[in-house]
Amino acid sequence: MAKKKSVPLRMCIACREMKAKSEMLRVVKTADGEICVDPTGKASGRGAYICSAEDCRKKLQDKRLLHKAFSADVATSVYQTIGEKEIDKK
Repeated sequence: MAKKKSVPLRMCIACREMKAKSEMLRVVKTADGEICVDPTGKASGRGAYICSAEDCRKKLQDKRLLHKAFSADVATSVYQTIGEKEIDKK
């Protein structure tokens, strides 16, 4: 009998729901302190995940959740990039 492959789950920082990693967008803070969107999901650094729901993206910007997740100032251009980014569903 074949084993079932486990699907990695991550928590959305806005709605706090666990979802498949492939359905979410990763934002990463590198060792240099730079905060950027990570479309590959493989960049080294501290990551935070946001799901594709419009409510979550709005809440992310309104409550400045990336500031809280990374304990650092985040440029508004990062929030704009997240708002424009489409999440590829595999």
